[in-house]
Amino acid sequence: MTLATRSISLAKEEAPALLSGAEIVIKALEYEGVDTVFGYPGGAVLPLYDALYFSSIRHILVRHEQGAAHAADAYARATGRVGVCFATSGPGATNLVTGLANAYMDSIPVVAFTGQVPLDLLGRDSFQEADITGITLPITKHNFLVKRVEELASVIRKAFYLARTGRPGPVLIDLPKDLTLRLAEFKPPQEVSIPGYRAEPRLDTSAVAAAAEAVARAKRPLIFAGGGVIAADAAPELMALVERTGMPVVTSLMGKGAFPEDHPLALGMLGMHGTTYANFAVSHCDLLLGLGVRFDDRATGNIETFAPHAKIIHIDIDPAEIGKNVPADIGVVGNVKMVLRALLEALGETPDVHAWQNQVAQWRRLYPLTYDQGKEELKPQFVVRQVYELTRGEAIITTDVGQNQMWAAQYYLCRRPRSFISSGGLGTMGFGLPAAVGAQVGRPGETVIDIAGDGSLQMTVQELATVAQYQLPIKICLLNNGYLGMVRQWQELFHGERYSQVDLSQGGPDFVKLARAYGIGARRVTRPQEVKPALEEALAAPGAYLLEFAVSRKENVFPMVPPGGSLDQMLGGKKPHETHPKRSG
Repeated sequence: MTLATRSISLAKEEAPALLSGAEIVIKALEYEGVDTVFGYPGGAVLPLYDALYFSSIRHILVRHEQGAAHAADAYARATGRVGVCFATSGPGATNLVTGLANAYMDSIPVVAFTGQVPLDLLGRDSFQEADITGITLPITKHNFLVKRVEELASVIRKAFYLARTGRPGPVLIDLPKDLTLRLAEFKPPQEVSIPGYRAEPRLDTSAVAAAAEAVARAKRPLIFAGGGVIAADAAPELMALVERTGMPVVTSLMGKGAFPEDHPLALGMLGMHGTTYANFAVSHCDLLLGLGVRFDDRATGNIETFAPHAKIIHIDIDPAEIGKNVPADIGVVGNVKMVLRALLEALGETPDVHAWQNQVAQWRRLYPLTYDQGKEELKPQFVVRQVYELTRGEAIITTDVGQNQMWAAQYYLCRRPRSFISSGGLGTMGFGLPAAVGAQVGRPGETVIDIAGDGSLQMTVQELATVAQYQLPIKICLLNNGYLGMVRQWQELFHGERYSQVDLSQGGPDFVKLARAYGIGARRVTRPQEVKPALEEALAAPGAYLLEFAVSRKENVFPMVPPGGSLDQMLGGKKPHETHPKRSG
């Protein structure tokens, strides 16, 4: 080799490598530690899939883009990492919308990549063009339409940072096809600078001190734990606070698992379908410590009569939530984990809660969750309870939305965080099956059980193909009552038993045959004595298994707080010994 030839060779080696935009996306995902992507290919993202072909990142091919969004959402909930999904332009992108809205309502970190028509075709009603950034503006934490390939790596870095910091949420990146083909140098950005965005607000120590003093003085204090506890990985701090103070705990639907529900001081879920004793505790407490909660309407009932005797302490990462629904006497903005650590340090005296604990224990004895399981008709509550007994609360549960969701929330007691995965704020039917896919992929060594309804399952039933293709050992417990059960319940109670368009018993599939058509084991259960053996068979099976439980068709979810009602006035629940005034202040 001549000196001139060697110089040319060294120059080539030292020159920065140019990558296509698609390759930059994959390199940036690898840089972020992404190991799994859920998606569905199409024309506008073909360069992205071509680059993915050479990557170690695992791609899960769902059968509908909504399934990709839900699976990425549940992957994030189960693992604590950011979930990622791909979709093509136009209908592929719009099919993500429900899943993104679901993640947004529940504050789940997801980064979605959508294909877009080439830059010179934008705004021309081009084939498969949709203004997905405009469409998703209200249902994402932020979104980007990338127009320069040189900015791509920086945008992806910002997207992941935004998704997982502060109040988590979904972020969308829209990629014009021609941009994914252009060349640029890939330089992993080290610093993220987003003007005006503060991921961790400065902690107000005076507010923490005021909260500590209020807790110490309370006679009937109560903790209301929400999804923010789980998002902040603050379950150890919550347990430390309970052990230090003896305060009982109620949770929101999103907060299930933040505190072990088999603990003597765990009162379960509050709200519309909360336990009677949880709702009584809220109605009688003199201090309510809200941790990472939104005080949404399904939890509070009538706000005017919510916790009427209580001083409210509200701790949340999002300052916009403090006092938004329920006036807060003391508001503390911050990461729940950090705030609880500061609260524990500031706490001097602890409250005298002996009499309060006795009162709460009495309510638990007097007003337990009940159902009447006879020898013939199979009750859904019994099925869920058997699932709990056999798994001892250690499984990861996903649910659909409706009666099945509420029975799961009531009768399956979670012992650890990130083990109950359900659509909270949006209430999305069809969430359970693709969520089970995401959870099982994220935590492959765990038992994942989808507690499904027959109406919801049919909305995303095509994801059985995904389960079969990737041999995911998901267990599906289908509570089949042949109705849109929760809608039927409302029609019975509030619409004069006029059952309009809720009967699904005609024209529905044979779910056992359907599952077997996908190569998935299945069995139908009709009698109470068959439940335990069937569950044992399903749990022991090496692969996926569907159990169809033919449950009582007109069973209702009780207790139930009527819409706009007070928590202490429940249908199907015991009445309190006194009524309470409206909240003041």
